[in-house]
Amino acid sequence: MTRRSVVSVVLVLLAASALASAALAQWGYGRSRYPPRFRPANHVDEGFTFCRLMYTSNRRERSGRGWSTDYPYADINFMIRLSEMTSTHVNLDPVGEPNHWVVTVTDDALYGCPFLMTSDVGTMSLRPVEAARLRDYLLKGGFLWVDDFWGSRSWAQWAGEIAKVLPPGEYPIKDLPLDHSVFKTMFHIREIPQISNIHFWRWSGGATTSERGPDSEVPHFRGITDEHGRLMVAMTHNTDIQDAWEREGEDPRFFERFSPDGYQLGVNVVLYAMSH
Repeated sequence: MTRRSVVSVVLVLLAASALASAALAQWGYGRSRYPPRFRPANHVDEGFTFCRLMYTSNRRERSGRGWSTDYPYADINFMIRLSEMTSTHVNLDPVGEPNHWVVTVTDDALYGCPFLMTSDVGTMSLRPVEAARLRDYLLKGGFLWVDDFWGSRSWAQWAGEIAKVLPPGEYPIKDLPLDHSVFKTMFHIREIPQISNIHFWRWSGGATTSERGPDSEVPHFRGITDEHGRLMVAMTHNTDIQDAWEREGEDPRFFERFSPDGYQLGVNVVLYAMSH
């Protein structure tokens, strides 16, 4: 049995257990009504906490909702799976739900988030003060993963915004080779999975995963490193890794096709970010 098959079997069993207990169904509001969850004042996390970056958008992308794309169930489900598939201790609230925070670049809570993720960054717009703050966060040891943005227009917008933070002459963006340590942290990743959102996948009948047609046919994992080679910014372009987490319980066919690959890559990235 291949490693992917083992992971798939484990996730199927875990999903069955979760559904049997109705744990996932008990959490929160509907997707469009879930309010941002900010870290309470003076709160101290006692384990890994998923932090999502809130930013301002100045344009819209089809199927995107700016920073809140994939929020909050990608965050919640990923923390549950991370705790089940690794020995990582995740931070829980008093009722047992994983704590997950939304942070802005100008919030001091940012510096309490060694791992930060956001989506749909082809719509992002950073003010100079925000760019400077994000640069400070990253150079002090922070880690940012951006995901779920598709096509050349989104890439151009994101590249322009991150250039305000980390000038490309000093911090170039590079495609990471598959022998990079991030792809071997726990699981051996042999290719970058292209995962479409579940609605597009259903609409296409599973025939394609490229949400922007020829303009997004090839998924990329790109990165920016510091002067010591530490990966500071990870970018999964032309793929929606988080939908493999967010939608894991909605369709067993979608789960079986995408969730094992999505979770393997996610676990690797988080373990890398927390250990470098």
